[in-house]
Amino acid sequence: MNISFKLNGKSVSAEVSPHQPLRDILRSQFDLTGVKVGCHSGRCGVCSILLDGKVVKSCLLMAPKVNNHSITTIEGLATKDNLHPVQQAFKDNFALQCGYCTPGFIMATVDYVSSSPTYPPDRDEIKSAIKGNVCRCTGYEKIISAVSSSITPS
Repeated sequence: MNISFKLNGKSVSAEVSPHQPLRDILRSQFDLTGVKVGCHSGRCGVCSILLDGKVVKSCLLMAPKVNNHSITTIEGLATKDNLHPVQQAFKDNFALQCGYCTPGFIMATVDYVSSSPTYPPDRDEIKSAIKGNVCRCTGYEKIISAVSSSITPS
């Protein structure tokens, strides 16, 4: 079946099968390798993308479901000359380590920041916002600091 959707701001179409995860389409047909392959069950968060501005796990989302929707991947956040503010916060706070989980944490943070969280940020609220992501390299402190520094006063 053929689907059409916006991908990182551009209209695209793809030939997909009904039970094909969006993650596989993004990686194979669009070469968007920032969408990682991890657990295949939605537990690790490395395949996270934004669907109409909300974070979802692309390994659990069947490709036909994105027809006529808007998808943003990690590759769609930065401009040619500037990192997205959340990407910059992760860089500034040394919250990258090996980087495998970073796209998922960044996408979850972009969604969280867009929801106008309280200022100053609440640590438990931050933990809740990123809970669907797993990092095996850190103790999460630098990631929490990066998320916290992404939140600005309203």
